[in-house]
Amino acid sequence: MSFLLRRVASVRGWADRWSAILPLLLAEFIIWLGFGSLLPVMPLYFTEHGVDLATLGVVTAAWPAARLVGEPIFGYLADRYPRVPLMVAGSIAYGIFTFLPLVLIGPTAFIALRALQGLSAAAYDPAARGYITDATPSDRRGEAFGLYGAAQMGGLLFGPAIGGLGAVAFGGIAFVFVFGAISTFIAAAVVALRVREQPRLGVGQSGASFDATEFPARPILVHGQDEATSGVSGLRNRLLLAAILINLGGNFAAGTYDVIWSLYLQSRGAGLELIGLTFAMFGLPNLLLSPYFGRRIDRGGLVGYIVVGGLAPAVTGILYTVMPDVAWAVPLILIEATGFAALTPALYAVVAAGSPAGRSSTAQGVYGAFGTIGFVLASLVAGLAAEGDLRVPFYIFSAVMLVCLVLGLAVGGRSLGRVGGSSRQS
Repeated sequence: MSFLLRRVASVRGWADRWSAILPLLLAEFIIWLGFGSLLPVMPLYFTEHGVDLATLGVVTAAWPAARLVGEPIFGYLADRYPRVPLMVAGSIAYGIFTFLPLVLIGPTAFIALRALQGLSAAAYDPAARGYITDATPSDRRGEAFGLYGAAQMGGLLFGPAIGGLGAVAFGGIAFVFVFGAISTFIAAAVVALRVREQPRLGVGQSGASFDATEFPARPILVHGQDEATSGVSGLRNRLLLAAILINLGGNFAAGTYDVIWSLYLQSRGAGLELIGLTFAMFGLPNLLLSPYFGRRIDRGGLVGYIVVGGLAPAVTGILYTVMPDVAWAVPLILIEATGFAALTPALYAVVAAGSPAGRSSTAQGVYGAFGTIGFVLASLVAGLAAEGDLRVPFYIFSAVMLVCLVLGLAVGGRSLGRVGGSSRQS
């Protein structure tokens, strides 16, 4: 009984600690349930309705291209106006444009609707990430973004299963589009009813500043001190640029997978069940390990997590092309996903450390926009490269990810090693 009481007290303490962001994490989980249900079937749905591989790359690229334009704008707005309405409006619009491919069919319609989806996501995401930055103490920010990633990957873990079962139960692929739309509407309701506006960090504060055109040579994140007073006055600093470069490589991988993964596995003899399982397995390590890696990052060793996290996807990208059986995709994707589970909270912690006072959503918008460039380029390149050989896009993204990792580490230099490392022991 005493053990049970201790566990209950521990859960309550955890809930109290994260009470400010728990509703947002729940909304993120719900959004990704719908998103996860769609991921395995979208390329198949588009190709079944007259989209060739080259055009599929354009359809896929339309979503991040719209985000590239929208994220800096909406990030700027989210730092100056209430964030909750932006998140609610973005979620509702995303749900509408998720449903419409069932009604408006054809390559042109698919491109337009994917672009509108991307613009809707651009309204939501920088506001959500800026909210988490401002609602979380600096010595727990890695863990906070680990929880954020875990919420997303929890949705990705269960979404494909729900989509597959629903498609069988309700007689077709239309179910996943309807489910994806409804899930975002529910998430919008959660945000509207439960998320409360937070004060912007550093608004009205001032501190020693660096010229916006120069890279600061001193540490950006001072232990026991928030980023808002640590000397970052502009968006041009080593930490933010390093995170942008590495994220560009990670998003290049994501854009490649969005175009060819389902088609590649199908060409190797995989059915929709195995394809859906691989998406779920990608979510599993992120769900279980992202908060853990986030806590470790808060205590130091961030560079190691970035290195291992960046290498794992690059290496597995090559291994996918030589696996002797398509079933090997499952253990390999667990390794790849573990790398992303370490990399993602580390990069978010770097972005938070490189965010100027009162501009956390703007920094997140810029970070997301440059990552989106990688996604757009990968979508276009993968579609063209796959026409000759479906393995070629894997070689390309592995090389790009390695180059971006090396460049990011070189730009960040010793400043990266000074992010995190709190003396907190709890």
